[in-house]
Amino acid sequence: MSDFWTVTGFTFRNKTKGKAFIVTTLILVIILSLVINLPYIISLFKGDGGADVKNVGYVSVQSESIESKVTPTLVGAWLKEYYASQPEDSRKLAMVAIEGSGDAAADEATLKKAIADGSIDGYLQLKPNATTGFYDAIYNSEKMMDNSATEELRTGLQIVKSNAAGLTDEQKKLLYTPVEVSALQINAGSGEGSGRTATQQGVNMGLVYAMLFLLFMTIMATGTVIASEVTTEKSSRIMEVLITSVSPLNSMFGKIFGMFLVGLLQIAIYIGVVIINVNIPTNTEALGNLNINLSDVSYDLLIVSLLFYLTGFFLYATLYAAVGSIVSRTEDLGQAVMPLTFLSLAGFYLGMFNLTNPDSMLVKVTSFIPFLSPYVMVVRTGVGSVEYWEIGVSLLIMLVSIYLLGWLSAKIYRTGVLMYGKRPTIKELRKAMKAYKF
Repeated sequence: MSDFWTVTGFTFRNKTKGKAFIVTTLILVIILSLVINLPYIISLFKGDGGADVKNVGYVSVQSESIESKVTPTLVGAWLKEYYASQPEDSRKLAMVAIEGSGDAAADEATLKKAIADGSIDGYLQLKPNATTGFYDAIYNSEKMMDNSATEELRTGLQIVKSNAAGLTDEQKKLLYTPVEVSALQINAGSGEGSGRTATQQGVNMGLVYAMLFLLFMTIMATGTVIASEVTTEKSSRIMEVLITSVSPLNSMFGKIFGMFLVGLLQIAIYIGVVIINVNIPTNTEALGNLNINLSDVSYDLLIVSLLFYLTGFFLYATLYAAVGSIVSRTEDLGQAVMPLTFLSLAGFYLGMFNLTNPDSMLVKVTSFIPFLSPYVMVVRTGVGSVEYWEIGVSLLIMLVSIYLLGWLSAKIYRTGVLMYGKRPTIKELRKAMKAYKF
């Protein structure tokens, strides 16, 4: 057992002191900090930091405004009053009256000149609709598909339409009071009395995203490094010396556990960076506006994510070590580990593409397949409906698979590290493995 910890400690120290580890960690720390502070950085380029308000022009003809009927001038004035009554921090549009002559062609030319001069961002045209008794609107601007302004105008016109209908202020208040509709995710099969609110669902979705990316990146980065280490030691003949002093089993699992600790150190650094940046005063307010509360994370999702992250890592890591042991040249390593890369990629894509459909038959079946379940079962637990016995069965299959594949990988490792010159055939491996006993 002391040999195992010796190999683990050597692997950990060797990797954490390397330039690649230090540079990569620093780069990711900088990227994380920039991403978290990006909203604040963007706000610095907005001058006063307020919301961008678009100025929308409309034709105001004085002779129309004194008429009793609802005219485009009166509708424009109502819109102007409506947007002016909104809070400044949430206001997106402002109506600008452009004095018209009554000639449609001349008035449109005046509006286009106002856009060219920069006094307005676009202008509103109103055309009578005989069916509704109101107006249809056209928003003209130089921007293609300016949907935000269009939606704001649609909402504003719907509001001011009540003025044309002659509703009282009390009727308008009742009519436009929003109806509260909330969503609650339940598990009908388990008979739970409570469910997940929309906020909890959002936080869980974020955690599922993070765990999928974390597991995939850990397997890709750490697994490749493990395989590369074994291949490099084998090609340089250092392995011959190591095998005489350390058993193959301790050597392989010591490397795997050492790389696991390196990965944990990096994750701890990144979590620390996130916590520090999130608690900066400029970001605290932004997160408060997003209504994000980490206490809404489901404890069962945290536990399941941790268990499947650990089992998924060790399952793939043992296979990467075994593959690395049968490769004599580092140039051949990429081709040798490609099947494992595709397996991990398949699990990642299954999880990502089924976040909106976590209860499909494909997801349910693949959540019990060892190479895919570390990704898929996290998705089912976080955003779908899964029974506890299903999680237990999937986890048991993972543990049995780790034991069997770990045993097989150790035999391949013991045989492969001492075979040079060419990649051993399956027949040669099987023969050598039969001769090796733990």
